[in-house]
Amino acid sequence: MILSGLLVILGFAALIFGANWMVNGASALAKRYNVSDLAIGLTIVAFGTSAPELIVNIVASLKGYSDIVLGNIIGSNNFNLFIILGLAGLIFPIKVQTSTAWKEIPISLIITVILIFLINDLVFSGQTSFSRIEGIFMLVLFGLFLFYVFKQLKSDPQVQTETYETSTAKIWGLIVIGLAGLVVGGQLVVLNSVSIADNLGISEKIIGLTIVAAGTSLPELVTSVIAAAKKNSDIAIGNVIGSNIFNILLILGINAVIKPIDFNPKFNLDLYILLGGTIFLLIAMLTGQRKKLDSWEAAILFGFYIFYTIYLVSKEI
Repeated sequence: MILSGLLVILGFAALIFGANWMVNGASALAKRYNVSDLAIGLTIVAFGTSAPELIVNIVASLKGYSDIVLGNIIGSNNFNLFIILGLAGLIFPIKVQTSTAWKEIPISLIITVILIFLINDLVFSGQTSFSRIEGIFMLVLFGLFLFYVFKQLKSDPQVQTETYETSTAKIWGLIVIGLAGLVVGGQLVVLNSVSIADNLGISEKIIGLTIVAAGTSLPELVTSVIAAAKKNSDIAIGNVIGSNIFNILLILGINAVIKPIDFNPKFNLDLYILLGGTIFLLIAMLTGQRKKLDSWEAAILFGFYIFYTIYLVSKEI
């Protein structure tokens, strides 16, 4: 089991470095074409930092670990929302653009509601599972989201003042090496996390919601905390909201198309917490100092997740 633990850590390291290299390459490519920080946060950075979840879940899906798949997606989204935004907001209050408060956060909320409905639906599928048809539907919604972001790019007047002289070869080298690190890291994390769960008698659900979710969310954590420290709120919140949308629409959609996902009804509590947290964030953006997540609101998010994690672990003991 010690070896499995070391291999999980090695896998997370490969995921973090791989995601970091890929994000650096993709961001340099995007900046070269004068793309705004918010757009980069919602797309390039969000995809790059969600890549560990994607690889881990593809591996888990192919091996039939449905609880790891759902636990990682739901757990990662909760970690992003409560811990990452909470920590980033404690470092520096996050002020967002009008479109984020009125469009991107509500989009994330609507997608969460759709997920709760589809995954509990008995009318169309006849069972509580996430079918291939529902996966395709999520991918269609993802395509619409990308179209929305593309429209935002065309209407965004922001001009970047930074110049990037990174060579094209180096940019694509970072992207390719990053992807390789993600693939290797994903394999190590899934296989050895399941091994640890079996040895300790801990359910795959808890492993997915905590260890795997937190580990695959480390790129988002590092990215958003650094962005907050640099007072770049657009990257900080765009990364989190974008990652949560990517996780549900793209990653869950791909997983369901690869193999229908059996749903454990015990995940409903975690989904409701995700829904409640998103509603709280929306209210925080539209009340008080509008379009701003204040330190005390960030503290509520951060503190709630700590108690939530303690509750999850105590149920297993």
